[in-house]
Amino acid sequence: MASRIALNLAVVTVSDTRTEETDKSGPVLADCLTEAGHRLQHKSIVKDDVYELRARVSALIADAAVHGVLLTGGTGFTQRDNTLRAIKPLFDVDIAGFGELFRQLSYEEIGSSTIQSRAFAGLANGTIVFCLPGSPGACRTGWHKIIAEQLDSCHRPCNFVDKLKI
Repeated sequence: MASRIALNLAVVTVSDTRTEETDKSGPVLADCLTEAGHRLQHKSIVKDDVYELRARVSALIADAAVHGVLLTGGTGFTQRDNTLRAIKPLFDVDIAGFGELFRQLSYEEIGSSTIQSRAFAGLANGTIVFCLPGSPGACRTGWHKIIAEQLDSCHRPCNFVDKLKI
């Protein structure tokens, strides 16, 4: 049996209003990943601005020490929800199934309101990027029901660890 590989992960909260004191979702993801045996390599809050967000995530995916980036926030439908516009152009490969599965699981929790979620994921420069809504509940759902297994090198029949620049 293979031993689990601990990954270096970054957490980025996308918000114009959150501070370290008021951010609830970023800490949820940081706690989840460390409880799973991964390392928190970077944590920050970035304004919901296409270019600031793209620059921050570009730097993270260019960093050989970062294996994955977990973003929370900016996935809704308001004019200030720019995560999709900022991040999707960075992907080498879109993981369409992530958003589909997230919305299916979320439907069980919040009903049809899940259609307003634009959760998505992809691979960029050998780094996996998951983009989740900005609520702690959505972060828990995404982590516990999808991301944790897909970042577990022992999960079968497949996971994303062998596709990362480790």
